[in-house]
Amino acid sequence: MIEIKRSPLSDGEFDRGVFATCDIKKGTLIHEAPVISYPNEQHKHIEKTLLADYAFEYGVNHSAILLGYGMLFNHSYEPNAIYELNFDQHTIDYYAYKDIKAGEEILINYNGDVDDKEPLWFNMDKD
Repeated sequence: MIEIKRSPLSDGEFDRGVFATCDIKKGTLIHEAPVISYPNEQHKHIEKTLLADYAFEYGVNHSAILLGYGMLFNHSYEPNAIYELNFDQHTIDYYAYKDIKAGEEILINYNGDVDDKEPLWFNMDKD
């Protein structure tokens, strides 16, 4: 259903994205990405590494590192997919927000909400 290919939206060393290999209907589960969670007080150690770009809030007292293809979905303010935290399974589950055509890149809004147009954390210091 999905594959990793070079993305025109990314540049530099990590220029990959997740693409549909077939048509995907709205609401379809696309990927279940496992997470490794850790207490928030340990995050100061992660921030010293490249992994900080892949860490996120995971509940009130924890952060998590995303595994699987979850690390490779690119951002859009007009996403065609959404994600949900699945605490029971320790995964982040990605679903088609709209119908997605074969060959299309699958994009999520990194802010978590489809309609959230706030600047992304890694662009805040560029203004």
